[in-house]
Amino acid sequence: MAAAGDSDLERTEEPTARRLQQARDEGQVARSQDASAAAVVIGALGFMVFSGSWLVAQISALFASGFRLDFRALDTPSLLPGILANFALQAFLIIAPILAVTLLVSVAATALVGGGLQFSWNSVGPKFSKVNPLEGLKRIFGLNALVELLKAILKFSIVLGGLYLVLDSQMNDYLALGNMNFEPAMGRAGSLVGDAVLMVAMGLLLIALIDVPYQKYQFWQRLKMTKQEIKDEMKDIEGRPEVKAQIRRRQREMAANRMMQKVKDADVVVTNPEHFAVALSYDPTGDGAPVVLAKGIDQLAFRIREEAERHGVQIFSAPPLARALYFTSDLDKPIHHDLYFAVAQVIAYVFSLQAPHPGQRAPNRPNPRVPDSMRFDVDGKPETVH
Repeated sequence: MAAAGDSDLERTEEPTARRLQQARDEGQVARSQDASAAAVVIGALGFMVFSGSWLVAQISALFASGFRLDFRALDTPSLLPGILANFALQAFLIIAPILAVTLLVSVAATALVGGGLQFSWNSVGPKFSKVNPLEGLKRIFGLNALVELLKAILKFSIVLGGLYLVLDSQMNDYLALGNMNFEPAMGRAGSLVGDAVLMVAMGLLLIALIDVPYQKYQFWQRLKMTKQEIKDEMKDIEGRPEVKAQIRRRQREMAANRMMQKVKDADVVVTNPEHFAVALSYDPTGDGAPVVLAKGIDQLAFRIREEAERHGVQIFSAPPLARALYFTSDLDKPIHHDLYFAVAQVIAYVFSLQAPHPGQRAPNRPNPRVPDSMRFDVDGKPETVH
């Protein structure tokens, strides 16, 4: 998170994946109240359009029953609470579908703006910053408060202006409702209310189209990091033992893959034959010593042999020489000078196999001798020569 002296001007770096995940875990996502409000109004309006006749009929029936006088209540006043409760239940059942639709569209709009549903206990837990007077003053008199005030004035003006246009154009229709019978009046009133709600929905939709990009921009700006935060996060990640082990394992895999790509350029692979494998390359036109392109033991040695066979590289079995090359040489470096003669025998034999002269018999396979100082066992310990 931010250091004490960090300012917004210093936050020039894009948030890392870890910072974004931490924000989601804490329930911090881009939110737009205007988008939710527009979704609620549009959802309610859509429900009214698709179920207008049913809704108007139910409301008309409920109002009609409410205006009827139940004479039993005059004789038995204790029946009045039950009658009122039944009336309230019927009213709730009528508006329950609207409430369900608005709830669903509100959740969907929030998920759409915030990139999916996210629940976090951290977002509902108590926070000292919410009751801190200094933080409260910053929220009241800060730049964000001024922006929110201007947005509220703009929203109020758009909605109020739209309603005024609707009411002004339909004022005669509203006044005519008093001269109509009950059921036609309810139907016409429903149509007039629908027009007003449609105008409000269009205004809220316009506001939401402006507010959603702004909220996403503000959210991204709040998550931006300073250069020091980037460095601290990298130190924290790389300092974990499991992360270090994963990095080392990945580095070994990448190094092994790069090494395997060089095996095809080798002239010979000297093997143990099962536990060790060393791939050598020699340029007969130069004056340098043979170079080690790849080396490995056990599973890695098996992969080197497989790669050599795939590309037609000669494999030469010489256990003492393979161990000596493995324990005394480095990748992409010349072999130890004490092994020049032994390796030269192998290289000469391999080259003679690759370009035999007509009528010449196959050369005898050499048995390269490794100096006593270059003899090692499978664990890399010098062998004792008797």
